[in-house]
Amino acid sequence: MPKPRSKTGEKNLISKNLVALRKRNHFSQRLLAYHLQLNGYDMDKNVITRIETNKRYVTDIELKALCEVLNVTYDELIDGKNNSSF
Repeated sequence: MPKPRSKTGEKNLISKNLVALRKRNHFSQRLLAYHLQLNGYDMDKNVITRIETNKRYVTDIELKALCEVLNVTYDELIDGKNNSSF
């Protein structure tokens, strides 16, 4: 059985939002990977690249890690919605 994809055929929903959030924090892919590793998550620059280019699925643990390091909610990472305005 094939793995699910988004309506547009992408392997994950966060690629564009991850790029925007990473840049908002002034992180390169390498620096983001460094911060993830400092927090105990085994993600390197290649993982970040593959997620951002939609060549890789994202696990729930990786979603959690990215939210922690980028200091955002799941909604902001997945849908680009910022709940701070509520």
